[in-house]
Amino acid sequence: MKTDVAGVLLAGGLSRRMGGGDKNLRTLGGRTILERIVAVARPQVGPLVLNANGDPARFAAFGLPVVSDVVEGYAGPLAGVLTGLEWAKANAPGAVWLASFATDAPFIPADLVARLLTAVEDEGADLACARSDGQDHPVFGLWPLRLADDLKRAMVEEGIRKVDAWTGRYKLAVAEFGTEPVDPFFNTNRPEDLEEAERLLAAGMVA
Repeated sequence: MKTDVAGVLLAGGLSRRMGGGDKNLRTLGGRTILERIVAVARPQVGPLVLNANGDPARFAAFGLPVVSDVVEGYAGPLAGVLTGLEWAKANAPGAVWLASFATDAPFIPADLVARLLTAVEDEGADLACARSDGQDHPVFGLWPLRLADDLKRAMVEEGIRKVDAWTGRYKLAVAEFGTEPVDPFFNTNRPEDLEEAERLLAAGMVA
C-alpha cells in the first residue's frame, strides 16, 4: 500500500453502451466487476474513494466513501479525477498523488500504481497514464494533488472536458503494459464485451 497515493474509482458515467445502469455491478465469474477492481486497486493505494453519481446506497456493500462529481452535468472522467483530487486533499493527509481506476476493466494489473510512479520518476514528469497496444488509457492515471486547483479552473472557467486537452499542458509519462495473454485494460462497455470477458475467464486466460 502506498500511503502517499490515494485512489479514486471512476464510476460516474451513464453506461449508455451497456444499456444504462451500473455496468460495474454486473456479474463476471460470480463476482461483480467492481468487486474485482476493488480487490486489485485497494492494496495499491492508501485511502480509496468511489466516484459515482446518484444514490450512493447501491454501493454500500463495498464499505467505501462515495462522492458524486464536483462538476455537474456528467462531465466525463476529468470530473471524476477532479472529484478524487479534492476528496484526497480533504481526507487523505500525506497523499501527494491520486491514482485513478476505471471501473469497467475487470483485469487491471496489480502493479499499475507502482509502474505509474516509476514512469513519473524516470521521466521527470508531472503525471502519468497507462498504455497498451499503442493506446493511452488516461482513466488509469497518476495525478498530483498540487494540480487540483489548476484542473478545477480548466473545467469550470474554460469548459475543458477532454482529458488530453488538459494533460497536454503538462509533461505526461506513460507506463507501457503488454497485451498477452489479455490486454489488462480490456473493458466491458457493451454486453458482448461482458460475454468475451466470461469466455476469457472460462479459458483460464485471466484470474
